[in-house]
Amino acid sequence: MYVRKRRKPVSEINVVPYIDVMLVLLVIFMATATAVTQGVQVDLPKAEAQTIQTEDEPMMIVSVDADGLYYLNVGDEPANAMSGAAVAELVRTRLLVAPTTPVVVNGDGNVRYEKVIDLMVMLQRAGVPSVGLMTDPDES
Repeated sequence: MYVRKRRKPVSEINVVPYIDVMLVLLVIFMATATAVTQGVQVDLPKAEAQTIQTEDEPMMIVSVDADGLYYLNVGDEPANAMSGAAVAELVRTRLLVAPTTPVVVNGDGNVRYEKVIDLMVMLQRAGVPSVGLMTDPDES
């Protein structure tokens, strides 16, 4: 007669799949960390201000560089120079989809004040309820 031996249950956890998932996540975070720092290089004015608290949707950053050119950054999308009318139209269409998206002006410290005011007027006409102004923290 053949007697079948019973195997004891294995009480060890196989962690190899968890290590694989962790390494994949590490690679993803390393790749996306460089995309977060994209944008237009401007010299922001220095001021003490509170940080804007954003929710789940990415904020729209409208930039004016030292030459007076306009740029629009939304999330991780790279910005290209465009006219003020094109910026206003893009902001208008994005606000139709997500009306609570915060809009922030990122103006170079060396740009003429008139260009920043013109941009804020264009954004107001595009239907932006309120506009935030970006600054660098004051070191003093």
